[in-house]
Amino acid sequence: MFGEPRRLFVCTPSKLSAYTDCPRRYRFSYVDRPRPVKGPPWAHNSLGASVHNALRSWFDLPPGRRIPEAAATLLKAGWITDGYRDAAQQRLAFRTALDWLESYVARLDPAAEPVGVERTVATTTATLSVQGRADRIDERVGPDGRPEVVVVDYKTGRTGLDADDARGSQALALYAVAASRTFRKPCRRVELHHLPTATIAAHEHTVESLERQVRRAEQTAADIVAAERSVAGGDDPDQVFPPSPGSLCGWCDYRRHCPEGSATPGQEPWAAVERALTGPGSG
Repeated sequence: MFGEPRRLFVCTPSKLSAYTDCPRRYRFSYVDRPRPVKGPPWAHNSLGASVHNALRSWFDLPPGRRIPEAAATLLKAGWITDGYRDAAQQRLAFRTALDWLESYVARLDPAAEPVGVERTVATTTATLSVQGRADRIDERVGPDGRPEVVVVDYKTGRTGLDADDARGSQALALYAVAASRTFRKPCRRVELHHLPTATIAAHEHTVESLERQVRRAEQTAADIVAAERSVAGGDDPDQVFPPSPGSLCGWCDYRRHCPEGSATPGQEPWAAVERALTGPGSG
């Protein structure tokens, strides 16, 4: 008789990174039911989502209307107001984001059509079923002269992104593997487009480097499955899903529920946006 097929671990890249960053946060997000109540929304998440909304809408326009002057209407239509300190900060954030957008879209070819905009791509391995939504997927001519697809990820947060960030991103690597399967074309190149600094951090993966990232993901999934089974068997969740205390605890949605995380001073919901708007090179 045939044995029962092995159940695949269904996940997204963000689910895997939640465990890698802090097993306790993973537990609060994906294991505990009812889920602990999150803290207030973050302004920097609202800002990033608003810019992503505008860029998605940009590619919904016919090519003749893809002009920088359209950015204001698109940004306003998809603007998210959560988390800001006050109306004045929100207005400044809008003006700053509009500057980013107008500068970015001015460099885009209005006639270029991505093969995917906020496109869900998926793939499976021996142990994983992983899917995620890529900001943009372009089709370009590869180094060998044949068509390939490229994963593009928009960033509006921290500065200093470089090729190492693109190379080390497990999410981008998994998107590349999934995009290659979805579109049936090679996908080796991944790019981080940082709108505030108008820079692109890129990396050209090899088959081997993508395989390494997949193996890392599979190992993380195996650790998660083992931990979840341990809790289901009666082990203490606090021991099985330990915290990873550090500076990021101040930004954690579940800080109030974690004694170790609560030892780190919490950040105001608008703090990251305030730094971005008043830091060097802003304005």
